[in-house]
Amino acid sequence: MRRSSIAAAAVAAILALPAAAHAAFAPPDSPGPPLSVPTHKLAAALECHGGVAQADRAPILLVPGTTLTPQVEYSWNWEPALTELGRPFCTVTLPDNAMGDVQVAGEYVVYAIRTMHARSNRRVDVIGHSQGGMVPRWALRFWPGTRRMVDDVIGMSPSNHGTVDAVPACTAGCAPAFWQQRTGSNFLGALNSYEETFPGISYTSVYTRTDEVVVPNLGPAASSALHGSAGQITNVAIQDVCPADTSEHLAIGTYDNTAYALAIDALTHRGPADPDRVAASTCDHPLMPGVRPSSFATDYARELAYIGKVIATSPRVAREPPLACYTTASCDSK
Repeated sequence: MRRSSIAAAAVAAILALPAAAHAAFAPPDSPGPPLSVPTHKLAAALECHGGVAQADRAPILLVPGTTLTPQVEYSWNWEPALTELGRPFCTVTLPDNAMGDVQVAGEYVVYAIRTMHARSNRRVDVIGHSQGGMVPRWALRFWPGTRRMVDDVIGMSPSNHGTVDAVPACTAGCAPAFWQQRTGSNFLGALNSYEETFPGISYTSVYTRTDEVVVPNLGPAASSALHGSAGQITNVAIQDVCPADTSEHLAIGTYDNTAYALAIDALTHRGPADPDRVAASTCDHPLMPGVRPSSFATDYARELAYIGKVIATSPRVAREPPLACYTTASCDSK
C-alpha cells in the first residue's frame, strides 16, 4: 500500500507539471525532423497482410511491446483474429526487440503510418501493447504531419507515464528503453509536454488495475491513462467491464478477452471505446478470438521464455539516452 501511495503521488506530480516545465520542449506544431534511420531498414521492418492497398476500412498497425517482436507477441492472437475479421493489418518490428532508444523506435512507427496511409489512402488505426501503445504518441507528438493520417490510437496497458518499477531496476544500469520508461524520465517529459492528445484522433487506453509492470495503474493517476483537452479519450480498466478479470500486464496485449472487446469496440465505432457497449457475456470467455485454447499454454510460455532471454542478454547502459535535438527545436540546420 505504501509503494502504491508513493507511486500515485509521483505520477500525479508529473501530470501537474507547470507550463514553464514544458517550455523547454519544441511546440507541438514544430515541423518533424527527417528520419535518421535508412529507408531500407524502415521498409524491412514493416510487414503487411490482407491487402492494405485495397482496404475498405482503416488498416491496422500492430506495435509490439518492450522485449518483443510482432511474431512473438501477435502471431498467436491478434494476427489470426484480424485475419478472421477480414481487416488488413501491418506489423512493425522495432529495433533490438524494442529495447533500444525509443526515440529511434518512433521513427519506425512514423514510417509505418506514412506508408500505410499512402498505400490505402485511408487513415490508420494503431494498436500497441505496453511501449507499443505509447511510442505511437511519440510519432504523433514530434511528426505532426502524421496526425491527419491516424484515426484511432488504442493502447493496451501503455506506458504513457512510465513505471516506478524501472526506477530501482535501473540503479545499476538497464536497457535504454527501460531508462526511458521509468517514472520521471526526460523522455516521458518530452512525450507528455504541452498536450498528450491531438484533435481529430480517438484515444483508447485499456489497462488492468493488477498490472505489475506499468505501475501504478490505479485511480486518476494510472500510468496508462491519458489526459488532454484535444481528441476524444477513453481510459478504461478491464475491471470496469469485468470486475473479476485480474489479468496482468502481458495478458492485456496477448489474450485477455475484455481488453480485446474494448479494442474492437473502438475499431468498429466512431470515437474511442465505450465500455457500456461491451456485452456482459465478454466476461465469460477469458481468451480473445485468435487464441487457440489447445495451444494457449505453449504459446504463452514461449513468449515468456523469449522475454526472459531478451532481458538477460540485452546490453545495459549507465544512463538514459539523451533527448534528440528535435525535441527542443535546437537542431543545427546547417
